[in-house]
Formats: sequence, C-alpha cells, structure tokens
Amino acid sequence: ASIDIVRGKLIPGTHLLENYRTLIETQNLGLAMFNSFRNAIVITVISLLVCSIAGYGFEIYHDKGKDILMNILLLAMMLPFVAIMIPLFKLFASWKLVNTWIALALPSISTPFLIIEAARLEGLSEIKIFFTMFIPVMKSTYGAAMTVTFMNAWNNYLWPTIILQDKNEVTMPMLVANLKSGYSVDYGMLMLGVLICTLPTAIIFLCLQKSFANGIAGAVK
Repeated sequence: ASIDIVRGKLIPGTHLLENYRTLIETQNLGLAMFNSFRNAIVITVISLLVCSIAGYGFEIYHDKGKDILMNILLLAMMLPFVAIMIPLFKLFASWKLVNTWIALALPSISTPFLIIEAARLEGLSEIKIFFTMFIPVMKSTYGAAMTVTFMNAWNNYLWPTIILQDKNEVTMPMLVANLKSGYSVDYGMLMLGVLICTLPTAIIFLCLQKSFANGIAGAVK
C-alpha cells in the first residue's frame, strides 16, 4: 500500500492484486504494452539492419569522404538529444508525421554506436556477402547491439512524449509518468507500474546476456 511505501517498509505487502486492479482500471495497460513492444521491436530490427549495412560499407569502401563522414558521425555522438529535439519536431511536423511510428523510429534507426565493422569475401556479390558471411559472423555483436537498442527504445520517454500526442500511442514509460502526476500519488500502483515496465528489458537482458558480454568483449578487442 502507499502508506507502507512512504514509511519505507521493505517486506512485500499483500496489496498486489488491489494495485493491479486499480492500475488496469485507471490506465490502458494493454495498449501501452502493445505500443512499447511494437515500437521497440520495429526500432531494433530496422536499426540493426541500417547500422550494420552502414558499418559494412565503411569497412569495404575506402576513400577520403568516408573518413570525413565517420568524423561527422563521431561528432554527432557528442550532441545531446535535447539540442536537436525542437528542429526534429519542426521537421516532422512539416512532413505531417506527428503521431506516427515513422517519426518515432527515424531518429533512432541510425546511430554511430551501432555502426560496426565488416569483412569481405572476394567472389560473392555485396548482398550475398552481407547476408551469408557478415551477419552469421557478427552474431554476438548483434546480440549486444539488439540488447542495447531494445532497452533504449523501450525506455525512451522524451521523444515519444513530444512526437506521439495521441493518447492511443501511449507507451509504458509515458504510462508510468502519468501515474505520478496530480496532487495525490498512489505509490503502490506506481511501483507496480514501474515493475511491469522493467520486466521486458530485464528478460531480454537475461536471455541475451551471454551474447551481450561476448559482443562487448569483441568490441573492446
């Protein structure tokens, strides 16, 4: 209960079902879970595909322009998202893409962090090299990249709040933020919402922790 949380009680209480019932009665939990899974999965799949192709191209094709572009990408990593948030919103608003998953995903599908190295085998076409040689070899790297991308997409709050103004596009972080708004906060319901929001990313990490560790170790090498 809220009073137990405020008092700092560490022993689990007996109000789980009551908190869950209150949560589903006051918030559209199913819709938020669906939206979060849809957004996280779409962003993760497209990000891995786009960034791995970009990394493959950077490794295969060598010219002066590639080095300049790489420096620009590295420089982009230094820019905080809040510095480009308003221009991004104006851009997508001018394209009439507000309240669309396309506007949500586009800023996230190509990040310097995920652009990785590749190797080429002579005698095969570029497409065959990428899908038959590059992807199987980079399994552990994909595991690490997928874990990071899914967690970032799932936990993203600021950009979805700005670009998704339709209440039917609510995500789990947005739902949890709604639980602590107003003059009175039901801490029991809030803690349950936080737990439900945390579970998918925890499960993903536990399932892919071996690939994540191998991918990070390979990146360090």
